[in-house]
Amino acid sequence: MGHRKVNAPRRGSLAYLPRARASRIVGRIRYWPEVEGGPVLLGFAGYKAGMTYAVIINDEPGSPNFGKEVVQPVTVIDAPPMYIAAIRAYVRDENYLKALTEVWAGTLPKDFDRVITPPKVDTKENLKKMEEAIDKIVEFRVLAATQPRLANLSKKKPDLMEIKIGGGTIEEQFEYAKKILGKTVSVEEVFKEGQFVDVVAISKGKGIQGPVKRWGVRTLQHKSRKTERGVGTLGPWGMKRVIYTVPRAGQMGFHQRTEYNKRIIKIGKDGREVTPEGGFLHYGPVKGPYIMLSGSVPGPAKRLIRLRYPARPPKKISPTPPQILFISTKSQQGV
Repeated sequence: MGHRKVNAPRRGSLAYLPRARASRIVGRIRYWPEVEGGPVLLGFAGYKAGMTYAVIINDEPGSPNFGKEVVQPVTVIDAPPMYIAAIRAYVRDENYLKALTEVWAGTLPKDFDRVITPPKVDTKENLKKMEEAIDKIVEFRVLAATQPRLANLSKKKPDLMEIKIGGGTIEEQFEYAKKILGKTVSVEEVFKEGQFVDVVAISKGKGIQGPVKRWGVRTLQHKSRKTERGVGTLGPWGMKRVIYTVPRAGQMGFHQRTEYNKRIIKIGKDGREVTPEGGFLHYGPVKGPYIMLSGSVPGPAKRLIRLRYPARPPKKISPTPPQILFISTKSQQGV
C-alpha cells in the first residue's frame, strides 16, 4: 500500500486571539439590538448559582422531538431587582456616540459609595437640558446597579453597568427613563418566559496552561526528544520568528464570551422552587427571584452574568413558553 495522507487540521480556534485575561470581571456589551414595541431595558444582570436539569415538552418548530418530553440541562441565575441610579443621554458626533449629559437619582443605596462617588449635579437642570436637546439625542441609557445583598453572596459592593433603552420613540424612551429613575426594576419587567437572550460573561479562569490543554494538540510519543506535552515544531528553519498560529503555552480561561440565543425556560420569584437539597455547590440556596436558562453559561458560581435582547434571534420561535413537567432538586452533594 502507498502512503496515505492524513488530514490533520490545526487544533483550537484563532477567532478569539489574543487569549488574554479579561480587563474586568464584569462583561462588556458592545452592541445593543433594535427592538419593536414600547420602551424597555435591553438587558439585565444576575449571579450564576449553578446547574440542574428539567423535563420539558419540546415546542421547537420543526424539531424531530416536537411534542415529546425531553431532559434539558438548565442554569439558574440569582436575579434580584436592579437599582436605576442614573440616566445618560447620547448624541451622535461624527461617527461615534458622545455623552451629552446625565441625571442621577436623588437618593442612592447605602452601598453605592463602595463603587463610585456620584457627581454633584442639578437633577432638575439636567432634565431640562435633556428636554431641550431631545431632537439631537439619539439614544438613552441607564446606569443600573445590582443588589448583591439580596442574592446569596458575601459581597456588598454593587456592580454598576450601562443598559440601553430600546423600543418606542426617543420621547417615549425619555419618559420611561424618568419613570424608573431612582427605582428598582425586576427581571419580569425586562424579559418574559420563553424568549431568547444573549449571555455575556467572563469564563472560568484556569491560569497558565500548556499547549496540550490550551489548544488540544496531540501529545508526542514517549521516546520524543526533550518534551512530550509540547508542539513538535515551532516553525520552518528559514523563519526568524515564531508565527502567531503556532500553539504556545499561556493564559487559559477568564476570557469574555458571548453566547447567543439561550432560552429563558422560567422566571420565578421564589428560588426555593429550583434550589437542590443542600443548596447549589459553591453557592448555596437561591432565596429570591431567579432566571432559568437552557444550557450552560460561562463562568463559575457567583460570577456576574449579563443578559441582553438577542442580536440574531432564531427565525422560528414558539409563541408560548415551554411546558415544564419536572425540575430536579436532588442533592448535588452526594448525600
